[in-house]
Amino acid sequence: MQRQLRRRWGAGFALVGAGALVLAACGSSPAKSTTSTTVSSTTSTTAPATPISGGTVTWAEGAGASPNYIFPMSPFAYFSVANLSQFQALMYRPLYWYGQHGQPVINYTLSVAKPPVYSGHTVTVSLNHYMWSNGTPVTAGDVFFWMNMLKAEKANWAGYVKGSFPDNVVSYKALNSTTVEFTLNGSYNPTWFTYNELSQITPMPAAWDVTGPHTAGTCSMTTTSTAGCAAVYNYLTKSATTISTYTTSPIWTVIDGPWKLQSFTSTGQATFVPNPSYTGPVKPKISKFVELPYTTSDAEYNVLRTGPSALTIGYIPLHDLATAATVTGLGYREEVVYGYGFGYLPLNFNNPTVGPIFRQLYFRQAFQHLVDQEGWNSAFYHGAATPSYGPVPIEPPNPFADSFERANPYPFSVASAKAILEAHGWKIVPGGTSTCIDPTKCGAGIKMNQPLAFTLLYQTGDASFSASMENLASVAATAGVRVQLKTEGLNEVLSAAAPCGASQASCSWEIAAWADSWGYEPDFYPTGGEIFATGAGSNAGSYSSSKMNALIGATHVAPAADSQRALDAYQNFAASNLPVIYAPYQGIPTVVSTRLRGFTFQPIGFLDPESWYFVR
Repeated sequence: MQRQLRRRWGAGFALVGAGALVLAACGSSPAKSTTSTTVSSTTSTTAPATPISGGTVTWAEGAGASPNYIFPMSPFAYFSVANLSQFQALMYRPLYWYGQHGQPVINYTLSVAKPPVYSGHTVTVSLNHYMWSNGTPVTAGDVFFWMNMLKAEKANWAGYVKGSFPDNVVSYKALNSTTVEFTLNGSYNPTWFTYNELSQITPMPAAWDVTGPHTAGTCSMTTTSTAGCAAVYNYLTKSATTISTYTTSPIWTVIDGPWKLQSFTSTGQATFVPNPSYTGPVKPKISKFVELPYTTSDAEYNVLRTGPSALTIGYIPLHDLATAATVTGLGYREEVVYGYGFGYLPLNFNNPTVGPIFRQLYFRQAFQHLVDQEGWNSAFYHGAATPSYGPVPIEPPNPFADSFERANPYPFSVASAKAILEAHGWKIVPGGTSTCIDPTKCGAGIKMNQPLAFTLLYQTGDASFSASMENLASVAATAGVRVQLKTEGLNEVLSAAAPCGASQASCSWEIAAWADSWGYEPDFYPTGGEIFATGAGSNAGSYSSSKMNALIGATHVAPAADSQRALDAYQNFAASNLPVIYAPYQGIPTVVSTRLRGFTFQPIGFLDPESWYFVR
């Protein structure tokens, strides 16, 4: 979830996320799922050992990427893996749980709902037996609550794509207290609808249907009326920004997940203990799970080097990979995991000053030529990153990326970038600032003598990522493109780089970047609805293309025999038309105490500490 994921939804997508935007996209069948890629692994954990109950697991949050929002219906500024799947989902279970044996597939055993049943234009969803911590069951009404709220506030849901969920749901009704029937506006690929539409639902308890302390709302009734939802949404979002009340609020303490939030600090340290009322299939075996925040990856690594007694699960910064053996020797096993996503830098097409430049395809082509993905991987990521030449991940191995996207349509070349800009009316000043000397060639909205000068706002805290941004600015300067760097924490970058209109004061951002920008979550098939469709909630730069919209739409309805063909047409256009600037996607060298078992390296962001246990 870029946010966008997110992301949707940061740098440690799989286990130690630096907050990847949870952004995901809509598409067709992911039946051929991917697996994580092991680059190195040490210290086998297959030897017999005696399990023990209890113990505290400490887990490293990504540098500068701490959770800061508890309400699952998150707007773009909070739509990150750190919030959705590494924080909220521990307490509030989504309708379907994704991640099984390291693959981004549905795990029905851990899901609140049974497999959906499709018949014509209807989808029927039946719930398993789950209870809220206040003693009430999880019911069809709790699904209604989410749907009513989503219909009323879809513009504030970062996962919203116009024409997709919930627009493609004509109606929904309760067949009984645990069964909901959705009527759709057409026939859709069942796998796509399950993985990318139903995946967005998180049942919400009636205890959240309030407009103030002791004031009931009218959004969770079993009717599909949304009249009272705006007032409830406003109160919930206001409450969600008051983090000091997370552990005492009569709203947020009503949970159905296996973990209860015991404490939460302003810096993002989250301490969880088992929920004694949890009725799901896997009960926690450890006694406490603590998510620890770090301002920089070096700060985390300093703690990691003291051993598993200080940090059970952590990560080795890419610039420190040469010293990995000294860490694993302390009692860790290590594996490099690639999240299921891609790296990118959004450009603000609606910025009133530089937006007209970004809307020129030739400029995006020239700028993409300045991104030295292979060089960054070698110099800054030490071989533990995968290039992104388009939106379909190349790693982990999967059947979806086609040969065109794998071949890099815009290889690194300063000479190519300069030639493209010169051919389109720009006077190139290497080491200085190029200017437009022929507006008829520069493009619509670009003025005479307008400079090629931009501000790039990027996430701080990750030394390798920072080095790549500094290299981009340095290389761009040789082509006469001045890039001024500005750093903020991940949450501040995401908040600033939200979709905006040219007349809004908030539309002043120009280029943004955060490590491992986009993860396919909560939509798991790699198409571009949430991130590239016109008006999509996670379309940070407000890119708009009627052809892109049509190609995305085709991936939603293509029959199984044509699904890959539709996906290829979409991804090839996205790779060549450059709705964003593509960048490497970092692998995460993750280490886990050899005494911790039940832990799986996942290419998606969901955490399941209830499955973990210590051995003697």
